[in-house]
Amino acid sequence: MLCGALLAGATACGSDSDSASATKASSSATTKAEKQKFAKTRFAANAGLAAGATYQWIVKPYRAGKFKAGADGRRFALVKAGLAGAFTYNRLNAAVKNAKGDPTLSKAVGPLSAGIASLKGLSTKLRKGEGLGDVTSSFDEVISGVKDAGKSAGADVTNKVPSASQLTKGS
Repeated sequence: MLCGALLAGATACGSDSDSASATKASSSATTKAEKQKFAKTRFAANAGLAAGATYQWIVKPYRAGKFKAGADGRRFALVKAGLAGAFTYNRLNAAVKNAKGDPTLSKAVGPLSAGIASLKGLSTKLRKGEGLGDVTSSFDEVISGVKDAGKSAGADVTNKVPSASQLTKGS
């Protein structure tokens, strides 16, 4: 009995490198599986925040005439739209990175990368009040494309309006 206990103790102690490498192997497999498993969820969350910011602070005020010269609160609306534009660009880039974790989603979102990249300088135009109709429609079109791509890959995107602190932080 004592021999059995010693033998079991020796096997349990074993070499640390074997158990450490086994732990590393299992944790890396889990991490990769988690990335695959949550890619659509992360994509939907980031794209939803981008869509919510676009609708709440760019499209909706534009349609309500808040960006027109002489409109009450125009300057504040343009500043918020500029922040929302930068936030949208940031979240869409994060969504594209998330999409790379899922092959179907990656194929669906891939063609939209150029449209997302084209949004980069538009937040400055929003803040300055330049070309508002074109800028607003650009944001709206890219968001629609991302929503359609997500839906086709099984990742439905719903608008989620970010908080003011999220908007100012950019994430």
